[in-house]
Amino acid sequence: MSMGDRTQPAQRAFVVGVGMTKFERPKSKDWDYPDMAREAGQAALKDAGLQYRDIKVAVASYCYGEPTSGQRAVYELGLTGIPVFNVNNNCSSGSTGLMMARRFVQSGVDDCVLAIGFEKMEGGLSERYTDRISPVGRHMDHMVAMGADPGLIQPRMNHMTSDVIKMFAYAAREYMDLYPEVTVEELAKIAYKNRKHGENNPRASFQKAPDVKSIATKAVLCHPITFGMTAATADGSAAAIVCSEAFVKRHGLENKAVEILAQHMVTDLPSSFGKSFRDLCGYSMAKKAAQRCYFETGLTSNDVQVFEVHDCFSCNELFMYEALQCAPEGHGLDLMKQSSWRQNKQGGELLYFNNKWVFNPSGGLESKGHPIGATGLGQCAELVWQLRGEAGKRQVEGAKVAMQHNFGIGGAAVVTMYKKYQPSAPQARL
Repeated sequence: MSMGDRTQPAQRAFVVGVGMTKFERPKSKDWDYPDMAREAGQAALKDAGLQYRDIKVAVASYCYGEPTSGQRAVYELGLTGIPVFNVNNNCSSGSTGLMMARRFVQSGVDDCVLAIGFEKMEGGLSERYTDRISPVGRHMDHMVAMGADPGLIQPRMNHMTSDVIKMFAYAAREYMDLYPEVTVEELAKIAYKNRKHGENNPRASFQKAPDVKSIATKAVLCHPITFGMTAATADGSAAAIVCSEAFVKRHGLENKAVEILAQHMVTDLPSSFGKSFRDLCGYSMAKKAAQRCYFETGLTSNDVQVFEVHDCFSCNELFMYEALQCAPEGHGLDLMKQSSWRQNKQGGELLYFNNKWVFNPSGGLESKGHPIGATGLGQCAELVWQLRGEAGKRQVEGAKVAMQHNFGIGGAAVVTMYKKYQPSAPQARL
């Protein structure tokens, strides 16, 4: 190998500060996206003990807003002239922004980067432009080609919201046909677990868990999905500050720092437009991203204690049990059957799978709500608090390694692994 063929190992990257607003139901609070971003950004800076002048680059994620809304948002924190990058990747926008921030740090060019996501939703999911090809039109057309009913679910729902619900409903039906032991009631138990976890989260939109029967039977949107099994849209913001190891040491942030061990994004594969509704909904994408993270780190799912996954619908969380290699294909439901509620030292109750894994201790999207551009960074904040031991009643005892899954239709699946800062940790295999 010649000298010209060698590449320098990427710099390690650490989250040193996180902040998050309460996620509010759309239009239930009198605030705008700069207010949300100011609250989350200031909280992240305070958490890290840094000033805005320490930030070299900002990456802003959102979907429902005008170009350069990121600039307007971060100007609430200061006017220092730094580069501001605006990103949009549907529901995975927040983790896409985090990935960009990490890569800026890994490059060695910038040592302290702010990733901030926010959203002021219009209600349900929607498309603004109708005079050009829809970026998800191919997905929706393929859904119909595979036999999905092209009609709307509810007259009051807009077309985009209806189609997304329908796509995941058909994925759930496909799974239930293959594995008949999976019933509506079993899917409701996953949602109930998330709603019960959400009772411990003061930042969640929903902090009162309905019973399993109510979740399973009330407000059926498209069989087998009910309203209680969905992530309701929300307004809110979340932020994370990502730094190099040299910056961490220079500012004495070792006790705050959580390393992003690995992070991979996978976009649509040929299988996305094959014969499976689950693959159309991102199953193969998540599986491939997780495999890359495990290979890069040399870890497996058995090394992880806490997961935050994209439970846009409870059926998708079930799919992720398998995609993230916690259960063989067709056996995700076994985790629910082999689960037990345990109380932590702070008095909160969490459902443990196989006595070792907790999924969505935050309450997931189903409890927190889903402000599209902020969701991935909200997941990041939760896992940072977990690994620091700062999650209060949501705390997973002994959490050392965490994994995050965030998915956006159109499509992008982002899987991220985290671990508390260790100065002597070996360089991850690239």
